[in-house]
Amino acid sequence: MIAKRVHRRLTSATRREIYRLAAGGGSLRQISVMVGQAASTVQYVLAPLGGVIRRSLFADPPGHRLSLTDRVNIYGGLVEGISFTEIAGRIGFSVATVSREVGGKTGCGCYRPVEAHERARRSARRPKHRKLATNPVLCARVIKDLTALLSPEQISHRLCVDHPDDETMRVSPETIYQSIYVQGRGELRRELAACLRGGRAQRQPHGRLERRGRIPDIVSISERPGEAADRKVPGHWEGDLIIGRNGRSAIGTLVERSTRYVILLHLPGHHGAVEVRNALATAILKLPEQLRRSVTWDQGSEMSQHRRFTIDTGVDVYFCDPHSPWQRGSNENTNGLLRQYFPKGTDLSVHSPDVLQAAADSLNNRPRKTLDWANPNEALARVLAATP
Repeated sequence: MIAKRVHRRLTSATRREIYRLAAGGGSLRQISVMVGQAASTVQYVLAPLGGVIRRSLFADPPGHRLSLTDRVNIYGGLVEGISFTEIAGRIGFSVATVSREVGGKTGCGCYRPVEAHERARRSARRPKHRKLATNPVLCARVIKDLTALLSPEQISHRLCVDHPDDETMRVSPETIYQSIYVQGRGELRRELAACLRGGRAQRQPHGRLERRGRIPDIVSISERPGEAADRKVPGHWEGDLIIGRNGRSAIGTLVERSTRYVILLHLPGHHGAVEVRNALATAILKLPEQLRRSVTWDQGSEMSQHRRFTIDTGVDVYFCDPHSPWQRGSNENTNGLLRQYFPKGTDLSVHSPDVLQAAADSLNNRPRKTLDWANPNEALARVLAATP
């Protein structure tokens, strides 16, 4: 708690009265007369408040915010050693507000109300200069990463990894979004908005209902081994199709559950059961044996030949429950990312295997939050290196 560096003859009531009068704008001479103490004693009591109390600081803050009087009362409560709850009751704010203001229990000993109030006033000034507007190096890095189709969250965390000792190379995802949606103007705004996953010029809620057909002889996801569910053992994949214009073209997608490594299946003609089985088998058989354990698919008719696929490859196929895309969440997320490369409503059959491989390489080089901001290529390399 705050050290009680005040005259021993002063009672708690007298100290509170000194704080109250000081918070009301009283001078040392006025306060000393009103409390019956020497001006030097009053000055000694007020010294730990943390600054000269100027009359300009007493302006009422906008909204329901702490005033200087409130902060001085918080300090007085800390000196008395009362709880945050009691202090909150005195000033009419929540306990959380008091705790956040003083920095929790560990911050009680160094709380200075005048300094805190001046910091709050500076922070509340508008308009503020955005970080990206005043740091050209950081701005250039953010633009570069957005152009590489990284999300604002990925950019923010990767900056911490790449510049661990440089505090100037820090930016929150929200700052990036606001720089695009609020501050951006003209061509720059359109360019950066197009780099976001949704490609929209304003924020919108996302929601969709997946409707897929059922196929016979499915093996339920509930029968999938536990090692696939906890993602600790590599070699378990999630798969699906992304569909092109009018349902006439498609690209197959595979995502490894533990490393989020992506493989794309080239389906230039039809995307029926035979074509999907052949493309999937070819891709799976190119993998090392330790990466060929299972595939989890949605209940689409394109996997109606799953038993033949299992015979050809030795890889079991499991199916999600109807309308349960979250059961293969890594693949759903990947399919959303792929729409940056292959937009909805376009003909997907025009893309060559090289184009698909370039898109997969781009995704596999993106840092992922779930991998502690490593990328899937790095995660897969560690897996292969650790396997005898």
